[in-house]
Amino acid sequence: MIYSQSLLTKEFLTFLDPDTWSPPILVEPASARTPPTASDATDAVYSILFTFHDKVMHSAVIDDIASVIGWIYFAAWTLSFYPQVFSNWKRKSVVGLSFDFVLFNMIGFIAYCCFNVGLYWIPSVKAEYFKEHKDGVSPVQINDVFFAIHAVAITLVVIIQCFIYERGAQKISVWSKVLVGFIFLYVIITLILTLSGEMIWLDFLYNFSYIKLVVTCLKYTPQAYLNFKRKSTLGWSIGNVLLDFIGGWLSIIQMFLLAYNGDDWDSIFGNVTKFGLGLVTIVFDSIFIFQHYVLYRGDHSGKYSYSFVLSQQHSKPS
Repeated sequence: MIYSQSLLTKEFLTFLDPDTWSPPILVEPASARTPPTASDATDAVYSILFTFHDKVMHSAVIDDIASVIGWIYFAAWTLSFYPQVFSNWKRKSVVGLSFDFVLFNMIGFIAYCCFNVGLYWIPSVKAEYFKEHKDGVSPVQINDVFFAIHAVAITLVVIIQCFIYERGAQKISVWSKVLVGFIFLYVIITLILTLSGEMIWLDFLYNFSYIKLVVTCLKYTPQAYLNFKRKSTLGWSIGNVLLDFIGGWLSIIQMFLLAYNGDDWDSIFGNVTKFGLGLVTIVFDSIFIFQHYVLYRGDHSGKYSYSFVLSQQHSKPS
């Protein structure tokens, strides 16, 4: 069937059943010399559907507040990377920063970037999501996408610092290397299943979100243990922790505001990664705050960190 774009009204879209309808072909070409294709028409219709869908809400004010909160936590989480980068640069050392944490950070943010970019920018993936959540709202906002892309870039900077600055005897543990190997194997297997038609692309991207969530649950543990073993948080930026803590709370608040405003509480679990990230971040940041301000608050000289590194070096077999 062929419809003019002007016929795609609110009333027409209301009665579209995602389980039975076939995307119409639009008659407006992209240019005078380029006839429209079925793929172009499908993407255009999806775009119209999503634009109309996202406008269903209780209050425009709440929507604006959620948007502002989104950008605030985006700023908090974005800025949270820089105190660690600055600390490493100022000390010309990464002693006290867990390399396992840095590795998991990079793997997790690459996975999170794939999930956010796919669910926000790929029309066919968005269509698969709204087919499963017919009355839902998009669980990924534009600030989520930019945060993930920025996180990959700035984590790469930290990795470079780990190569060029003093690091003592610190290295990536064997168990971390094994876990990363399993993650890559899992991604390859699910990609093959998706390409063979056994899995839809939405589920493939969900796997990335689960990887990010699992990695986030694991990545803080080596750093917390390193702080405990050194009896010091020197080398681990508290500024990073505080901004991360603020971002975690705000991200959860935004999700609940969007869910309420769109009568879509399933959207919280439609983006289990974002909800889980906020929750896990709050828990571990609370641990780091307790370590820094209560357990090891008297260690500002670096005495424990250097003695720990030297003992590690002397204990290594020659």
